[in-house]
Formats: sequence, structure tokens, C-alpha cells
Amino acid sequence: MTFLSIVILSYNTKDLTLSCLQSLIEQYRKELKSGTVEIIVVDNASTDGSVESIKYYVLSSKYKDVRLRVIENDENLGFAKGCNIGAKKSKGKYILFLNSDTQVLDKGFLKMIGFLDSNQKVGILGGRLLNPDNSPQPSAGKFYNLFNLFLMLIGSERFGLLRKSPKNIERVDWVSGACLMIGKSVFDQLKGFDENFFMYIEDMELCFRANKLGFLTYFYPDIKIIHKELGSSNRSFAIIHIYKGLLYFYSKHKGYFQYIIAKVMLEVKAKVGIVVGFLIGNSSLKKTYIEAIKFKI
Repeated sequence: MTFLSIVILSYNTKDLTLSCLQSLIEQYRKELKSGTVEIIVVDNASTDGSVESIKYYVLSSKYKDVRLRVIENDENLGFAKGCNIGAKKSKGKYILFLNSDTQVLDKGFLKMIGFLDSNQKVGILGGRLLNPDNSPQPSAGKFYNLFNLFLMLIGSERFGLLRKSPKNIERVDWVSGACLMIGKSVFDQLKGFDENFFMYIEDMELCFRANKLGFLTYFYPDIKIIHKELGSSNRSFAIIHIYKGLLYFYSKHKGYFQYIIAKVMLEVKAKVGIVVGFLIGNSSLKKTYIEAIKFKI
């Protein structure tokens, strides 16, 4: 029986993905050979040779005995849809969504499974992420109500007001999709990630829907994973899709009045960014925020 399916989304991160796979195999070789753990790599039409390298890696005599397969998409479908495709092919009781730019340093996923088995009301469990210098990386946060959205837009996240890395096991609003474990039955009940999100905010929204159905989200710190944050997106891409994601989240869950307020707040922040970009001669910053506020529901 397969207890855990590890789904890794790949898009032009060949070396990072191979490093992630190697770290997983080093820690879970026994489980991958027995089939209690499987790895599913979903590639979003990479152009850097990722698929060929991963297939060669899988077929090599050193690793051909582990449960690892690759799903090739014909185009870049985004994080949410790519993960959903991997989840549909999974056989595990639990699914772990893991970023390709991570390095797994212990067998903490087995302890996370034990925690979920012992706490049936917990639907989603996030693992502790570390920066390359071993400092904790904030990977659990508060839902973005209007007040928290305001705090985010004025830069309060950097002070730990909205995102944190708890030292103890505790209930949180949402956890990062970079390391998110969920029961397959819960994921199916939620109908997976909302594919209207291309990238960013989809993890928070999944936890929000889970909470509405009575499933709790917890943070689990007794695990060691390095998250390099060197994936397939850049700051401009992130800003644009965070804006789009937040507006869609508000239109879906918060009603028209709150959506309008959120939209105005995001537009004000964007206009400040455009002015700053103009004053300091940063054309990229201007273009980013101009693109960000074009999005409409």
C-alpha cells in the first residue's frame, strides 16, 4: 500500500529538481523501493532539458528500483493545475506537494503522516522550511482579510506580523504550498487547487476552503527542509500573479463590497510603485505594476 505520494512540479528547474530528487531518494530509499512512498514529477513543458535529465536519472541503474515517474504536460499549465494533474495520478493515502527547489534532509515526512493519522480533524499540514543559511523561512500565515491585506501592502510581512515559522506544532490559517501535506480524500473533497490561480495564493485559498469545511490546518516544525527559493519565477512575475490571485480570492470568497475595497487598496499600492519606478528610473518596476492593475474579474 502506498501511504505517501510526493508531487513535484517542474518548470525549467533541471538542476534544482535533480538535487531535490536525489535528497528524497537518499532519505526515503527503503520506502521508495517498497512502494509505500512514490514520487510524481509533473513537468510543465520545460525547455531546459528537465524531462530528458529526469528520465535518464530514473532509468539509471542506481535509481531504477525506486517508485518515481514523470508526467509531461504540453504547455505550462501553472502551479495549481500542474499539481492537480499529479494528484489525480497519485496512489497514496496522503499527498505531499513539494517545490522542486527544496532539499530534504531528514525523514520528517513519516512523522507528519503519523501526526495526521492521530489527528483526524487536521486536513492540511505544513512542514518547516529553512533558508540555505539554516534560518527559519516564514511558511505559515494569516488569511488575507482587509486588515491583513493592508498590512501586507505596507510591507509588514517582513516583520513577522502575517507570516511566521512557529517553533512548536500549532494551528495556523494557511501553510506554504512549497511543502504541504494533505489527505487524498480531503484533497478530492476540496476538488483540488482552484485552477483559476496560475501561481501564488492558491495554497492560502486551498486552506481557506478546507477551513470552511471544518478541516484544520497545522504547522509541523519537526522536519528539516532547505527551500532555496530559486524556482521558475522572478519578482515581477510574482507581483503580477499575487495581485491577480488576491483579486480573484476576494471576488470568490469575500463579496462585492470587500472586493472593491481590496481592489482600491491594490491599485493605490500599484500607483505608488509606478511613481517610485518613474522617480528612480526603474522601467521594469513601472511595467510590473501597470500590468498588475490591468487584471479585472
